[in-house]
Amino acid sequence: MIQVRGLTKRYGPVPAVDDLTFDVRPGVVTGFLGPNGSGKSTTLRVILGLDAPTAGTATIRGRSYTGLPVPMREVGALLDAGAVHPRRRARDHLLFLARSNGLPASRVDEVLDMTGLERAARRRAGVFSLGMRQRLGIAAALLGDPEVLILDEPVNGLDPEGIRWIRALLRGLAAEGRTVLLSSHLMSEMALTADHLVIIGRGRLIADDGLDAFTDAGGSVLVRTPAAPRLRSLLTGAGATVRPGPDGALTVRGLDASRIGDLAAAEGVPLHELTPQRVSLEDAYMALTQQAVEYRATSEPPRQPDRERAEAGAVR
Repeated sequence: MIQVRGLTKRYGPVPAVDDLTFDVRPGVVTGFLGPNGSGKSTTLRVILGLDAPTAGTATIRGRSYTGLPVPMREVGALLDAGAVHPRRRARDHLLFLARSNGLPASRVDEVLDMTGLERAARRRAGVFSLGMRQRLGIAAALLGDPEVLILDEPVNGLDPEGIRWIRALLRGLAAEGRTVLLSSHLMSEMALTADHLVIIGRGRLIADDGLDAFTDAGGSVLVRTPAAPRLRSLLTGAGATVRPGPDGALTVRGLDASRIGDLAAAEGVPLHELTPQRVSLEDAYMALTQQAVEYRATSEPPRQPDRERAEAGAVR
């Protein structure tokens, strides 16, 4: 369990994190989301004892990270896959970490095999591709067989096989009852991996709920019936919003599919289709964070001078 309570971190007058409170429970993969500059990295650094909070607390299994006797045995973390000396061989890097935390050398070989790096164990980290450095960072996080995992952008640079592997690994660890906190900007991958989401913006909590709550929120139900006027009246009376849908169907908001089906059955209204329409996680996330985006790109790229001249010549 990770508990963040009233966490505030200021750099001078600027609050990077502002009175943030949330829990990361064991047994589920918790996704940690937010726009650039939202305070995610600062929060992770405070949880891992790399920065001191201005106010509030961040504890892991009831203790601060700096108070853990052998941190790697309890917490595995990946914040920067490049944080390894480029001339150090992969196995030597892991062996140094293992010895400094009282872990057996045999565990090094286990995580090398687990992450697919056994053939690269004698290669220097400086020649690794980005994906291989990610695997080495994940191997280091797994080294102590920890109960808590904190990973920042773990799929960055991984090939499709590696992405499927890390997804299955994290879900498998959560199924064992471990606590998994995953930060990423990849909405499609988060939708396939996370069970619960914590979303922050400008250092404050925006949302803290199960994944389904985000994709169901704002969703609708597509209904087809030969008795559309009667059903529309029935659903509107029950508090739903009913709009024309594609090909004569009705789009219903405000009632879920089971409730629509029950109301129709009670009144003898035949239904030919009853399909929940879920919004994508990306759309739900964008709607939630649109007021918290600090760095926003322009909507159109600048015009190219050669193109401008060509268009001017065409006009003449």
